[in-house]
Amino acid sequence: MFQSLARVWALVVKELLAVLKDPRGRATIFVPPALQCLVFGYVATFDLTRVPYAVDDRDRSVASARLIHDLDGSGVFLRVAETARPDGAASLIDDRRALLVIGIDQDFQRRLEHGQAAAIQALADGRNSNTAATALGYLNTIVGRFNADWRAAHGGAGPPAVRLTTRSWYNENLETRWNIVPSLVGALTIGEMLLVTAMAVAREREQGTIDQLLVTPFRPSEIMAGKAIPAVLVGFGQSTVILLVAQFWFRIPFAGSYLDLYAGIGLFLFAATGAGLLVSAFARSMQQALLFSFLLIMPFTLLSGLLTPLSNMPRVLQALTLINPLRYMIDLAQRTYLEGQGLAQLTPDLAPMGLIALVTLTCAAVIFKGRLA
Repeated sequence: MFQSLARVWALVVKELLAVLKDPRGRATIFVPPALQCLVFGYVATFDLTRVPYAVDDRDRSVASARLIHDLDGSGVFLRVAETARPDGAASLIDDRRALLVIGIDQDFQRRLEHGQAAAIQALADGRNSNTAATALGYLNTIVGRFNADWRAAHGGAGPPAVRLTTRSWYNENLETRWNIVPSLVGALTIGEMLLVTAMAVAREREQGTIDQLLVTPFRPSEIMAGKAIPAVLVGFGQSTVILLVAQFWFRIPFAGSYLDLYAGIGLFLFAATGAGLLVSAFARSMQQALLFSFLLIMPFTLLSGLLTPLSNMPRVLQALTLINPLRYMIDLAQRTYLEGQGLAQLTPDLAPMGLIALVTLTCAAVIFKGRLA
């Protein structure tokens, strides 16, 4: 047992020295994440074509039904639930089932008929800041059209009939970088993980040193561990750089536990490393490894929910996101960073990442062992 651990440790040291002894290699590992984090934090934006919302209609009147009908008929708003419980809005937003929860008071129609302003409240999920701001803009447009129709049907000019009040949870000012920058812990790290692990074995094959490893006492599983652990350590270093930028440059408040966040990062890094080792097991050269890695990086990023809300995607693509570890890492980072959720609440993200890591690492080990046999 101890001899096996010693051999793995020797490979870990060898891989770390190969990656870090070159000044350009060190710069490639740590400088791009910091620069990309700054760029994404300033320029990344969202698009929105579908707004899942819930309604708490306590008036149950013709006027409230008409307003809800205007929302449903807009082609953008999709009603997913109706709630009358005090904690209904919280659970719908926390579970990301609804982007907005709209509350209509009991005296909504009565106040309108008496020429008084009737207030409705909209609670928005501020974790998707730009998306929430866009959705609230759509809602304001529909409320404005409702006001114009109501005035036209009941006597012409006057103050707005319906007054909309809004509140954003977890991101009161709807700052986009509060959503983007924590997500970069996974988005910027996965590319480096795929490249480092995919090229690790391919480099050995291309340089002919894989044959030297085969005549050593190292078993295939130990070689795999020796290739995986350095990539995970590099990933932890990159994630720490991004977190430092988020904390000390953008000053985004951290609401959760660093231990919980790093536990999630660890599972994510093993899942990403498993994907990279799968690529490495199939690639015959560094060029192939590089090409396969870039082919995976783009779909992983686009199907993660970082740039486009998952609810906007076709259902087939939404199903594909279930095997994307980056999807779960982005959700976990936002829940930990902005909401302060603990490990118990993060299980829906931790369990899939652990399963993906187990499957990819196991498959890579089996294929790798067959190729070395």
